[in-house]
Amino acid sequence: MARKQPRPKASQHVTLSPFQITCRACGSRMRMGHHSHRTVTTLQGVTRLTLKVYRCRKTTCPRFHQPTRPEEEGRWALPHGEFGLDVIALVGALRYQQQRSIPQIHEELLRRGLQMAQHTVTDQLYRYEELLALHLADEKRLRERLKEQKQVILALDGLQPDVGHEVLWVLRDCCSGEILVTRSLLGAMEKDLIPLLEEAARICRELDIPIKGVITDGQRSS
Repeated sequence: MARKQPRPKASQHVTLSPFQITCRACGSRMRMGHHSHRTVTTLQGVTRLTLKVYRCRKTTCPRFHQPTRPEEEGRWALPHGEFGLDVIALVGALRYQQQRSIPQIHEELLRRGLQMAQHTVTDQLYRYEELLALHLADEKRLRERLKEQKQVILALDGLQPDVGHEVLWVLRDCCSGEILVTRSLLGAMEKDLIPLLEEAARICRELDIPIKGVITDGQRSS
């Protein structure tokens, strides 16, 4: 359905760059190819993202001219998504922890200053359910998506809305942007997160793709 009202103007602008600007395939230094832009609505407001996209210019490299986007982009929103992962987590928490209806969730989001249509709330609830339903049935697509990069760099993001106590944890591959594991957990301690990392490791072993590193948003778990 087409948007009937213009999106509110961005309240902040953020520029993201890749952490690694050496090519994962050949080790040569990549150069910035272009800027990409997207607008994401989070619980903190509307943010205009400027993404520095790098490319390998070595013609003999298997990743020649393939784009490398900032690893941090996936922490903001799902690919092609207009709303942040924190909004998706809040919608899921309101629905399944507080048993609120779609109109009630819509009213709460409007109260928080998030401008969206009621049908968009339903869309975000679908995204939440899809995240929690991730499994290895999609192994073929993952293998095709990951085979060229020959490695995985895991990012661990925890999204805790200010209602209830559950945290939506997302484990994604920084290189491709693919989400490998998601779980809604009551805790955020080391013992709670180890099974998520073990499951991601199992997926990568079955795909025969090594994990080269793990990054987080800087928060520490006990």
